[in-house]
Amino acid sequence: MNVKTTAIDGLLIIEPRIFPDDRGYFYESYNQQKYVAAGITDTFVQDNQSFSQKGALRGLHGQADPFAQGKLVRVIQGRVLDVAVDIRKNSPTYGQYVTVELSGDNHVQFWVPPGFLHGFVTLEDDTIFTYKVTNVYDKASEIGVIWNDPTLNIDWGIDAGDAILSPKDLVLPSFNDFVSPF
Repeated sequence: MNVKTTAIDGLLIIEPRIFPDDRGYFYESYNQQKYVAAGITDTFVQDNQSFSQKGALRGLHGQADPFAQGKLVRVIQGRVLDVAVDIRKNSPTYGQYVTVELSGDNHVQFWVPPGFLHGFVTLEDDTIFTYKVTNVYDKASEIGVIWNDPTLNIDWGIDAGDAILSPKDLVLPSFNDFVSPF
């Protein structure tokens, strides 16, 4: 596997080695030894999966301690623009973000450690998105910022009117009103 750093310390882009043949392909989507060697030493405790139509936007979400989560994300089918926002108050990249296109064709994975908000928008119908997390979900620990915050100014790659959001995501605070627990 090939591991790439990003402009923000802690975020990693992982390109697994794909073995194609006449039947299709094979690859290791997770191998603890290889991920530890790449610097991801966290223990994963839960796998999550979502199915979405084009334009579904989920985020920007996170969890505060003691339920902070690291996420190893990938797409099984379809395509997304994945976003991680640095909310570590003492970080030189606080309030900055990285975007990565993940798809069922490119097999790229994205490591988002605790201290970041995470979100994605589906760019194709019938997209299956999956993520391994390092802590269980805890509703009382939920944190987030509105997806279209003007301070963050994230280019989601879609027209704002095409975004399909949950009622919860429509009422998240602005980045200026957000108080980071990290």
